Amino acid sequence: MTSPEQSSPQQHADRSYRSPAGLAGGVLLLALAAWLGGDALVRGAAHTKLLAVAGLLFAVPLVAAFTLRPLVRAGADRLVVRNPFRTVTLPWAAVEDLRASFSSEVFTTDGTKYQLWSIPVSLRQRKKANRQAARAAGRPDHHDPHLGPAPAAPPPRPTADRALDELRELRERGAKRESAQGTPVVKWAYEVIVPCVVGAVALVVLIAL
Repeated sequence: MTSPEQSSPQQHADRSYRSPAGLAGGVLLLALAAWLGGDALVRGAAHTKLLAVAGLLFAVPLVAAFTLRPLVRAGADRLVVRNPFRTVTLPWAAVEDLRASFSSEVFTTDGTKYQLWSIPVSLRQRKKANRQAARAAGRPDHHDPHLGPAPAAPPPRPTADRALDELRELRERGAKRESAQGTPVVKWAYEVIVPCVVGAVALVVLIAL
């Protein structure tokens, strides 16, 4: 489930999408890591303390990368996709399509695909929406004989589908704008990768001793 947030009035088209479930899970996991790691640092022997430091150095950035870091920000000119290990900036002219099947994805004009981690697809929501739409399609409309048939309520859409509808609308509005031209730019999140690698190497060495 995602939560669109409206930006300042000066940038009325800007929207950001994050996963509330991912944020909540990340906070809980980090709190658990802090509790276990802190206990080991306070009460453990020297070797145990080194293991705790290496474990925290490996686990904390990794947990944050997959839970707190993912974000999709859509502006008038570009789409910024922040995934666990990299950030991709896509001018709207470079975006070919946005789709949600088992995951939310953006496709560029050169055929590259990037996953939108912060807009997860709920198969449970999709099945529920499909069942409700099927029931609505097979149920006769209740209507007043004097007013005519009542308009049928539109079938509910899963959260990920609604978010991608909004992003497609922004792409259609901005793709032809001169300031929305350009090519994708990918930046790796070394602030996440480096501590994880160092922590993993330290754990292997300490366990081997």
